[in-house]
Amino acid sequence: MSSTDVFYLVLIAFLINLLPAIGLYGMFRKAGVASWKALIPFYNTWTMLEIAKRPRYWFFLQFIPIIGWFISLGILLEFVKTFGKFRFYQHALTVFSIGLYFAYVGYNKKDKFIGAEGARKYKKSPAREWIDAAVFAIVAATLIRTFVFEAYTIPTGSMEKTLLINDFLFVSKFSYGPRIPNTPLAVPFVHHTLPFIPAKSYVEWIRIPYTRWFPAPVKRNDVVVFNFPAGDTVINKDEFQSADPYYDVCRRLGNGNIDIGRQIILNDPDDYPLVIRPVDKQENYIKRCIAVAGDTLQIKDQTVFLNGMAVDLPPKSETFYYVETGGQQLDETVMKEEYDVDINNGEEFQQAGQNKYRMLLTAKAKDKLLKSGLAKNIVKEMDTALVLNKVYPFDNIHRWTVDEYGPIWIPKKGATLTLTAENYSIYERAIRTYEKNTLEQKDGKYFINGKETSQYTFKMDYFWMMGDNRHGSQDSRYWGFVPEDHVVGKASLIWMSWDKGIRWNRMFNKIK
Repeated sequence: MSSTDVFYLVLIAFLINLLPAIGLYGMFRKAGVASWKALIPFYNTWTMLEIAKRPRYWFFLQFIPIIGWFISLGILLEFVKTFGKFRFYQHALTVFSIGLYFAYVGYNKKDKFIGAEGARKYKKSPAREWIDAAVFAIVAATLIRTFVFEAYTIPTGSMEKTLLINDFLFVSKFSYGPRIPNTPLAVPFVHHTLPFIPAKSYVEWIRIPYTRWFPAPVKRNDVVVFNFPAGDTVINKDEFQSADPYYDVCRRLGNGNIDIGRQIILNDPDDYPLVIRPVDKQENYIKRCIAVAGDTLQIKDQTVFLNGMAVDLPPKSETFYYVETGGQQLDETVMKEEYDVDINNGEEFQQAGQNKYRMLLTAKAKDKLLKSGLAKNIVKEMDTALVLNKVYPFDNIHRWTVDEYGPIWIPKKGATLTLTAENYSIYERAIRTYEKNTLEQKDGKYFINGKETSQYTFKMDYFWMMGDNRHGSQDSRYWGFVPEDHVVGKASLIWMSWDKGIRWNRMFNKIK
């Protein structure tokens, strides 16, 4: 945990104790207690517990990181009850008025101290019991979702066969450290858009800079949930969003020139309504971390090389193969049970000629087909077509394809890069968009924040994410690096899976 994280934890705890202090000064006086005690952080909560006759161990629970904040707020709620404040709106004002409600209670003449005994005489109505229980459940669930784990559903086949469509996952926020929301004022349990209403689920009155508590590094081969890096701007129609990213549409409309395409979109807001989203409200993606900060990655013949060494495929990673058989009839049940291929699914099985088929296979299934004798010959399908502006960084210098890619260096926090004409297109988005600098290239010179320089030191770590379904995944080959501030958590467990019924064999499987 960095010193910055500790600072924020302590600062918030002190603010919770300090903001009500002026009001507490008057309230302590009404309660017959020395007013100066209200002005000393944490001593004031000890005094409130004494006045309200609540358990003293609550005082010590305040020093638990994050949880302690809510213990402090609970102490404030118990104390305000000793002034006859039992209504829901009064408790909401206690929590959300940043101390103003305490000042009102402390200095108006009508509110009187009734003591702990008077507070205990109050009985909640059944309706109030339900409301308080609902509020508690929402707050607790929001805290768990923000700081501990979150449920996630697999929407596409980009991670097959490791993860299947309609696998329901738990994503651990603690694995890399809980990230504080950039936009804390939001409707609970909703990502970026309200259900049934085409409106934002959040407001940006308060924007918190990137903060992560108890950070831990993302490791190679982790299955990671993250905010889609190219999702900061989206065309707000169902057929676009992250399925057809704004930047891809710009390049397509501009025939490779993103600036021309951008202008076309800006000139037609009816057909291309735009929405700008903060990092924490960008679409959630799930991929496997192939390379971490400081690695050099290259793909040759679909094989990934890291720092010059070949890397094994994930166990259930799949790609397309052309399979030639001896003319045998392919049995639907055998192909599904033995080789995990659905011959009735056109997305993973197609006829490709006489006794030839195009199949989506794992490496294990491919070897098994050859060993069984069912396949005479199997050839890996390669993406050899060079299509300019198809893969990142969308320039005319790096003539890369999906299966022949790199080498490319993954930026590392604290590492210094020398900008060149060759690498400018690779790193400009990280420098300009993710790390919030101005960057210009003019007459062979580079200007960062208005100053001429060819050196840049990165402020964050970056990662290279790819799907296990190597030819069916929109991943870093198409949009580049994932910054550390976009990382949500680690996919840890499949708690449910559904395909025309429950897939019992996938229940509670750990994700590898």
